Amino acid sequence: MTATDRSLELITAAAQAAADKLAHDVIAYDVSDVLSITDAFLLASAPNDRQVKSIVDEIEERLQKELGAKPVRREGDRESRWILLDYVDIVVHVQHSEERVFYALERLWKDCPEIELPADAKATRGKAAEHARLQAADDSGEAGAGGEW
Repeated sequence: MTATDRSLELITAAAQAAADKLAHDVIAYDVSDVLSITDAFLLASAPNDRQVKSIVDEIEERLQKELGAKPVRREGDRESRWILLDYVDIVVHVQHSEERVFYALERLWKDCPEIELPADAKATRGKAAEHARLQAADDSGEAGAGGEW
């Protein structure tokens, strides 16, 4: 069994929406062979809580507007560290970068086939690591500048 055309359509639109809101490391898996509750998972992350929420809002709005799809469940809004959108056919996980590293959902689903995503979504791969390097460089630069005062 493989993900349905509808699931792939939803995943593609959600991935593009996430990429448009500058999500990091967008990836999707066809989990239809191992789970009976959904066809596919989309994973994305962001470096702060506000951006996590912005990505989720964009995905929800885009899927509603373009495909008439509404999530049957939305969880994790309070702290915006990990928000889950359940569309039955697909499940979208948008996590704060720290949660993404800690929970490592990719490790759980690595044996499932990866779903081909739009170029913009593929271009997000490695952005979390790049952001962390830039942040570390900024932090060390600020520490040095602070000591010169």
